[in-house]
Amino acid sequence: MKVQIYDQTYNVAGDLDPEYVANLAQHVDDRMREIARSTGTVDSVRVAVLAALAITDELYSLRQSRDESSKTLREEARRCLKLIERALHQTA
Repeated sequence: MKVQIYDQTYNVAGDLDPEYVANLAQHVDDRMREIARSTGTVDSVRVAVLAALAITDELYSLRQSRDESSKTLREEARRCLKLIERALHQTA
């Protein structure tokens, strides 16, 4: 399929859903345009690198948040299990 990013057309091959690929391309295009506007940079390679850094920052932040949430959930599950075990031992 063909996608357009920052006024360039790219052919993307693969097994991914075309709508998903179009959404990815749109996200990259949006980030590149946002960075170009905010920095005044016209060099497309520089804009692409800055967009890649911004998108990677989003990814790392989301991963960190997910890992922290998973850790919190595991701790809560352990506390609940201990409470259940105590309650079972008291009734036995």
